[in-house]
Amino acid sequence: MRIAIVKLSALGDIVHAMVALQFIKKFNQEILIDWVVEESYKGLLEFHPDINKVHLINIKQAKKNKSLPTLFREFRKLRRLSHYDLVIDMQGLIKSAIVSRLIPSSITLGFDKFSIREGLASFFYNQKFSCAYDKNIIERNIELIEFALGLRVSKNQVQNKDPFLFSIKNQLEISLSKTRKNILLIPGASHKSKCYPVAKLAELSTLIDANFLVVWGNSDEKLLADRVKKLSPSVNICNKLSINELILLTSEVDLVIGPDTGPTHISWALNIPSITLFGPTPGYRNSCATIQNHIIQSQSIVNPYKIDKNDYSIKDIEVSEIIKIAKELLN
Repeated sequence: MRIAIVKLSALGDIVHAMVALQFIKKFNQEILIDWVVEESYKGLLEFHPDINKVHLINIKQAKKNKSLPTLFREFRKLRRLSHYDLVIDMQGLIKSAIVSRLIPSSITLGFDKFSIREGLASFFYNQKFSCAYDKNIIERNIELIEFALGLRVSKNQVQNKDPFLFSIKNQLEISLSKTRKNILLIPGASHKSKCYPVAKLAELSTLIDANFLVVWGNSDEKLLADRVKKLSPSVNICNKLSINELILLTSEVDLVIGPDTGPTHISWALNIPSITLFGPTPGYRNSCATIQNHIIQSQSIVNPYKIDKNDYSIKDIEVSEIIKIAKELLN
């Protein structure tokens, strides 16, 4: 059986979908799994042993350049793919639904119109699955795969998953301590209201005897990293990392602390201890708490159907609460 999974972006969303791969293979090792993804995220998938082939697409670039010829070229690439028994759209957006429908297949499966934010996407599927939109995103992904393939995955299996991100073991040009714990701080996120205040991150780094590393992915996040270091000179700012390098670094640290963003969710995928901080986004939906992966949510009442980007309640999370959990995890 040949299946194609469509999950185009973003980093954290792809991570939350990839957990399903190991359960598909445990159910039937003979299933061939290909994955369609935006080219900028290929580093998450290209070294995964359970993926047969990664198909890259550049819809984001075509949209940015407002180029219809580029968009149609990307669509033609999909039409030329070999025939699949099943295509599964795990994203549920109009763009991912169109991509899924263009891939030659016997069945194109996705969530029904009541289960996704862009209900029109369901028009492009010839098989549909119903699942509450506000349900935990990892549970939604698993249930979609269960429906598609007839397998069963228990909550205990998800809690005790195998690490599922892979990288080339390159030499990292980062100073990891051999005598103290290494803690990775993530100051940035997709929008400002998701970010924990830099002053509190800096304070945090002075209250635990550890080697603190700060990562960033764009110019705005670099400014945040610089502000943390200005307030706490002992922290180390990493150079800009590729996805491969970020996976490798995360696999070697003792704890990750950050907001609801892809780099923080990588720690969950690798079974590395983490503390994920939630303000305007729903922690109960966007994460999977485990013994080693903790979440702290602000007191804000979050509507998962409409995120309030003016909700800065993450700033109310006390540093002392993070410190308490961090010390437990490090010990």
